[in-house]
Amino acid sequence: MVAAAPPRVSYAGIATRGIALAVDSALANAIVILIAALLALIGSLVGDLRPEWLVTLLAAAGWLTLLVGYFTLFWSTTGQTPGMRLMRLRVVTFGGERVHFFRALIRVVFLGLCIIPLGAGFLPVLFDERRRGCHDLVARTVVVYVPVELP
Repeated sequence: MVAAAPPRVSYAGIATRGIALAVDSALANAIVILIAALLALIGSLVGDLRPEWLVTLLAAAGWLTLLVGYFTLFWSTTGQTPGMRLMRLRVVTFGGERVHFFRALIRVVFLGLCIIPLGAGFLPVLFDERRRGCHDLVARTVVVYVPVELP
């Protein structure tokens, strides 16, 4: 009896990953804008917060916390953000296992560092056989296509 060959893993490329990241960034920033608008409305009713540098610092900290939480929680719970689900992608460990919270946190921190130098941290995706960016290498993850489920 001949054993069946294991299914071939299809790694996600830079275009689909980029579209998913753009969708997720837009969604996360829309959430931040809605929360900021709500807080601005409340602030207009009770008075301004002083000093202004504190307002800016709190807004930046809130934005960063929401973005890190958005990606970390989605990756560690379902392996997919809404943008990744739209593009049929999933992030997993090198062994194909679910990404745990700490690994997802490391991945999102290094994702931000990949973006800072004009996206240069994503260049390895073009040359690596498993299409991993610098953040994937550090977090020991890969992004794969999710097989289509037939009815």
